[in-house]
Amino acid sequence: MNDRLQQLSLFVRTAETGSFSKAAREFGLSQPSASRAVAALERRLGVKLLVRTTREISLTAAGESLLERASDALAAVDDAESAARGADRLSGLLRVALPPGYGAWRIVPLLPAFVERHPLLKIDLMMSDRYENLIAEGADIAIRIGEQPDSTLVARKLESARRMFVASPAYLARRGVPTTLAELARHDVIGGPAEAGRLTIAVRRDSRVESETLFPRVSARSAAGVAACAIAGLGVAVGSLWMCAEGLASGALVELLTDYELDPVDAYLVFPAGRKTSQRSRAFADYLEGALAKQPIAPPVASGSRDRKSPARVPLARAARGRRERQAER
Repeated sequence: MNDRLQQLSLFVRTAETGSFSKAAREFGLSQPSASRAVAALERRLGVKLLVRTTREISLTAAGESLLERASDALAAVDDAESAARGADRLSGLLRVALPPGYGAWRIVPLLPAFVERHPLLKIDLMMSDRYENLIAEGADIAIRIGEQPDSTLVARKLESARRMFVASPAYLARRGVPTTLAELARHDVIGGPAEAGRLTIAVRRDSRVESETLFPRVSARSAAGVAACAIAGLGVAVGSLWMCAEGLASGALVELLTDYELDPVDAYLVFPAGRKTSQRSRAFADYLEGALAKQPIAPPVASGSRDRKSPARVPLARAARGRRERQAER
């Protein structure tokens, strides 16, 4: 990258992140080197682009004008180079923000074919359950789960998954099997990242909507953590098919309350607003849509409809029998 392009790139990322240090790390430079590059750009243009204080970095009017045009110009240069190489020879760095659980379960297994198709491309998987500002974090594209509150983002739906109630056979043998929402309220419940001390469940049963407010005894700040807690026998969890498929298949988890229907959960591709989408991002998005459509998760067989000798059926029967025996002893 020549000096002029690097100066512009460093200016753009400093303005977007609000930090010389963050911008410098992205380019493999020291913070003083990044600051000097932006200062050199200001001297060359003869205008002040950034206002630096001990607490923050802000844009001047000239800086705001340059940021808009420089972002588009850099994206155009990137696309021009990609077009010259050909659509099948993507290069550079693609930064993808995504939740660690969904990423590990659904996205990472699809990456080998994409990486093999584009040997010059590097991918940075920015895995976090926190939804950060995509531009400030430097993400080219993100995958997010559930409703998207930020209407300014450009989103494309990837896929949907059924949600369900699950628990471990050991927990059910110890505490019994809840068959209604009212009974579930008397059980230990595992909360997820979105719950703040309470979990309000709305379900459909026999064309009627029912709801119950539950108070988690254990909470985890990631979907993978919720699944791990359920498998460990800490209580009943509400999880997506993405999250529970492996545990259900192995018998580590059992589906409960199968007469109740929870709303499905959606996965979206999200693109930063106000920035031209790069050819790398478009190619990755198109690939994921096609690959996921070819590899849907097969819905697990509900425990009530399994063969009597299946691993998910036996613990339920044993748990129910144990509950009846305890009630008889009283």
